[in-house]
Amino acid sequence: MMRNAKYFLGIITFLSVVVMRAAGIGDYYLIDNVSTPSGLDSQVGGLDFMPDGRLVACFHRGEVYTYNPKKNEWKLFADGLQEPLGISAVTDREVVIMQRSELTKIIDVNGNGEGDHYQTVFDDFGMTGNYHEFAFGPAKDSGGNYYIGMNLASNGASIRPELRGEFRHYGLNREGFRSKSYKSLSGRMYAAAPYRGWVLKISKDGKMSPFAPGFRSPNGLGFDLNDRLFVTDNQGDWLGTSKLFHVQNGRFYGHPASLTWADNWQSGRNPLKVSAKEFDIKRTRAAVLFPQGLMANSPTQPIPDSTKGKFGPFTGQLFVGEMNRPRIIRVILDKVAGEIQGACMPFYDNAGLKKGNHRFVFGKDGSLWVGQTHLAWVGGQGLQRITWKDKIPLEVHSMKLLPNGFKITFTKSLAKSTSVSEQFQFKRYYYKYHQAYGSPQNGVEVVNVVGSEHHYNDKTVIVYLDKVNPGFVYQLDIKNLIAEDRSAIVNPLVCYTLNRMPNGDDKAPHLVR
Repeated sequence: MMRNAKYFLGIITFLSVVVMRAAGIGDYYLIDNVSTPSGLDSQVGGLDFMPDGRLVACFHRGEVYTYNPKKNEWKLFADGLQEPLGISAVTDREVVIMQRSELTKIIDVNGNGEGDHYQTVFDDFGMTGNYHEFAFGPAKDSGGNYYIGMNLASNGASIRPELRGEFRHYGLNREGFRSKSYKSLSGRMYAAAPYRGWVLKISKDGKMSPFAPGFRSPNGLGFDLNDRLFVTDNQGDWLGTSKLFHVQNGRFYGHPASLTWADNWQSGRNPLKVSAKEFDIKRTRAAVLFPQGLMANSPTQPIPDSTKGKFGPFTGQLFVGEMNRPRIIRVILDKVAGEIQGACMPFYDNAGLKKGNHRFVFGKDGSLWVGQTHLAWVGGQGLQRITWKDKIPLEVHSMKLLPNGFKITFTKSLAKSTSVSEQFQFKRYYYKYHQAYGSPQNGVEVVNVVGSEHHYNDKTVIVYLDKVNPGFVYQLDIKNLIAEDRSAIVNPLVCYTLNRMPNGDDKAPHLVR
């Protein structure tokens, strides 16, 4: 009888493991493909909802369409735009669009559902004609101001004879861009024309204020529910890995090319000749690092869950798109000693999701609309809609830094059999800040769990570690975790960016500063 009992328990354990391994985000969320107009290049540049419930979307070749979800009906609103990469609906008749050459307002004057009046809101930024001079946004704050991101130029293509704005590239004259040596002299990414590498603030009356420099490719701009601006940037020169920045007025965010257009930059000084140490002292570190090849290679728009529970248990948290793989990332923020840092983890991985997840908007019903693009690079195209099935997945809900570890709260109570020392595995590493393209993980080492507290009823685990220091990504891999209701964890990978300690210490001897 005892032998049979052991056999039976073994079967139950085996089945539990099988169920755990089979758990996926598709068990909790439904994804639908939304058809787009026939013949349309359906690379989505921007998404928003008008007050009357119509979706408005801009597409790669310059079209703007409205879509009525109740009627499954598309209608052309405007066309003739140049590579629009963001849209904001003002009213049922008015939208603001960021196209390559300007921030544009389009108005449906007569109310027939078509834009009649095109108005330039702002276009006073430089252009050399380089293919990499994308323009992103707009993101709108609670006061109605718009924020746009200006991409740097790439030495993968030269400049055109016709320029918009002043030419300013120290160490290389304009004619030098026609020579074979300009790539090595200009730097991989450069700002030869005004405000490349900047985030700019545009007031409601169209007045521009330079907001913050130091960006390479700020494809994603968005505000959280606390009216804080967040901007993603892609791995490259001066960026060891892709990042999410909490952007504040007047701060510098790491890529020096844009500093040639700062008022306090010494005239004629070449940023390529300045040491990384000098820039590191000035820069604001990213709130969240996305480990390259592991989490995100090309992050896009951040969007807060504003649904008040209609999209699951993540109200107020940020979702961030990823171009290279079929993934949406979730970000949980942690305010430590007055600065924002935090953790990232996969949220929606595969399960019918396409690549190229670029632009997002929440509908009134709480569903998340996802627009994809590839920009002749990586990714995909099309429009999808994700709806919560009203079932709560087992996930990490929050992660708070403690002086000697982390307080981790889950969406569900954990099984009483949970062994923190065995199932919670930590390591840490850092990325080098330097002029070169990207960085490997440096200083990789195991971090040992030296103690823990498991508060079953409040879904919380406190983990004490043997090494807790600023300047590292702390990667947590959770093994075979199950909830009290026997459901398995969906996303067991979490990466926390530790910039500073609760006492304010941000000194990291292994980094440049």
